Amino acid sequence: MRTLLRCLPGTLFLALLMAIFATSPARADTAPVSLDEGWEYRWGDSPFRADGTPAWVDDPASQGEWRPIAFPSNPPGREGSKHAWFRITLPEGEWRDPVLYIYSVDLILQAWLEEKLIYQYGEFDDRGEGRFSGWPWHMISLPENFAGKTLHFRVFSDYTDIGLWGEVKLMDRLDLMEYILERSAGDLIIGALLLLMALLAFIFALVQGNRRSFIGIGLFAMAAGIMLLAETQASQLLLDNPLLWDYLAAIGYYTLPVAMGLMLEHWFAAQRSTLLRRIWQLHLGYLVMAPGLALAGVIDLSSTFPPFDALLLVTLLAMFTTIIVHLGTLNIEQKLIITSYGLFVFLLVIDMAVAHGLLSWRRVPLSGGALAFVFAMVMISLWHYRHTHRELQRLNLSLEKQVTERTRELEQMVETLQAYSYQDALTGLHNRRYFDELLEHQAAIARRQGTPLTLAMIDIDHFKRFNDREGHEAGDTVLVGVGRVLRHHFRDADVVCRMGGEEFVVIMPGATSASAEARLAQLLEVLSRTHFRHRDRVLGPLTVSCGIATYPEHAGDPLTLIGLADKALYSAKHRGRARIETYA
Repeated sequence: MRTLLRCLPGTLFLALLMAIFATSPARADTAPVSLDEGWEYRWGDSPFRADGTPAWVDDPASQGEWRPIAFPSNPPGREGSKHAWFRITLPEGEWRDPVLYIYSVDLILQAWLEEKLIYQYGEFDDRGEGRFSGWPWHMISLPENFAGKTLHFRVFSDYTDIGLWGEVKLMDRLDLMEYILERSAGDLIIGALLLLMALLAFIFALVQGNRRSFIGIGLFAMAAGIMLLAETQASQLLLDNPLLWDYLAAIGYYTLPVAMGLMLEHWFAAQRSTLLRRIWQLHLGYLVMAPGLALAGVIDLSSTFPPFDALLLVTLLAMFTTIIVHLGTLNIEQKLIITSYGLFVFLLVIDMAVAHGLLSWRRVPLSGGALAFVFAMVMISLWHYRHTHRELQRLNLSLEKQVTERTRELEQMVETLQAYSYQDALTGLHNRRYFDELLEHQAAIARRQGTPLTLAMIDIDHFKRFNDREGHEAGDTVLVGVGRVLRHHFRDADVVCRMGGEEFVVIMPGATSASAEARLAQLLEVLSRTHFRHRDRVLGPLTVSCGIATYPEHAGDPLTLIGLADKALYSAKHRGRARIETYA
């Protein structure tokens, strides 16, 4: 996959070459010539002379061994032979840079022009045999005086086919480059679209539901895209490594039924079809095993194709039988995807028949089947986009109204929560959280401006005893009443907070300890005359103890006032309660 991604920028270069070829003038005086007649063959391998030339290229005594053949591929009477020779007399013509183009070869070959070796693909050992090296197209350079000379091909193959394959043309080199690029353009574009579609499907599988379906579609698109890009002839111009491209093509080809089986198993999950699971698992095993054995050198990659083709035919029949039986359970989108799959598979089977010689050679437009799949997915995406757009328009009106209402409710809720977060629920005074934040703020002001800051700690005397005697409800009534007295007794600049239980604190910005003590003395007098009513009973009066600490009189840091005021309060309690003590 990374190899493909590295090579994709090269498609821009190929596109530029195509544009140049399309606008360039004729490059040869003679049009390309298809070598479809005049061929001869003979089985076996030629002996070689001491100088390394094969005896069969100019042996008059063996002329009777040669047999005519329409095309140099799969001659009759093979009977297990792995060697064959083919020859043809090259025609005349006016080419500026003549080359011989061969679509493919099964499996390795040498080309001898009379007694000169002008081309070799693959490595021949001492027995004239060799390993599979890939199925590339071939371009054999010819000398200027090739006309009328006999060109011999020495071929070795332990594959089901032997010989040259597809088409053989005599043409100008630039004409061949244009020919290759023109026939590869569609595959390159559609292959790139399939890889892009695969990427999007895998992204959707990560972020949306229906994950198995997206994985199946993405895997099929990726497999088909890799297969198309690897099999297109232009891939050889991007990276001249035929065997690598054949491995990629094989992996893409072997992955197709795995992707189809995964998706169909998900679609037919309600029918509990174990057959589909077994099919994709079987093909997954083949996908791992076949290329793995080939990479390990146990077998040739070429030998993995015939068994897979047979297996694929059987499993395709099983899959499409399952589809026909359960067709009524599929929705329109699924039927459209299945139809595009069917077209691609149909073309794949035709290509398979051509590869095995069951049909005469022709270029099978697999990219057309892939294009149908791309078109189906685009149509489904557009339908979803249109449906989603309508839904969004319908929801937008109600959402705007809901957002306005919810915003108003949230603003009210925020105000309420903010009040609750800083307010004591029982007395309505500020709570400990508010006190802590306010003390830090007032301490910073006092330090910056050099003004005094006083804290007064206030505690109701013997409140626990009162609660035990009168009850907690009566105690709550007293706490509310004391809080109300405190709120009205101190200055507007002073802030009264309930610290918890029967303890209160007053922050008095700008107040000295003397002024604070005078204010607290008045408070004690007010409380001595105050009675509280709970139901039909009159409670009180109660007394309080107070502790005072002032910055900077008693502390160098305003934040330490709370500890100092608490110590002063403890001193007041210790000295008899109902009194005021200033920290000393």
